[in-house]
Amino acid sequence: QVQLVESGGGLVQTGGSLRLSCAASGRTFSTYSMGWFRQALGKEREFVAAVSMSGGSIFYGDSVKGRFTISRDNAKNTVYLQMNSLKPEDTAVYYCAADRRWPGGSADYDYWGQGTQVTVSS
Repeated sequence: QVQLVESGGGLVQTGGSLRLSCAASGRTFSTYSMGWFRQALGKEREFVAAVSMSGGSIFYGDSVKGRFTISRDNAKNTVYLQMNSLKPEDTAVYYCAADRRWPGGSADYDYWGQGTQVTVSS
């Protein structure tokens, strides 16, 4: 089992940047694929990005391609989401997720963090 804690959310102006972090407990972080999802108020959860266990496979949701970058540091048990050129429509609670399989862009991850709020002002 793994516990996930997100950080790095906050309020930023349109066009700004934020970097989210997700720290995982345990010594087996490298055996989990990791994903970022987001959920805006009144909307369904949306896939943002995913990275495989080794980092060799990466996928992005269409709405963030070219602006967001997912990365992982297995030595630090942490996955990151660098968000650039932020837009008001990026406002949401951002969740990281982990799974021993490779769900990719599917929401079928076994473990989820509590989320961190990102607000982009216009």
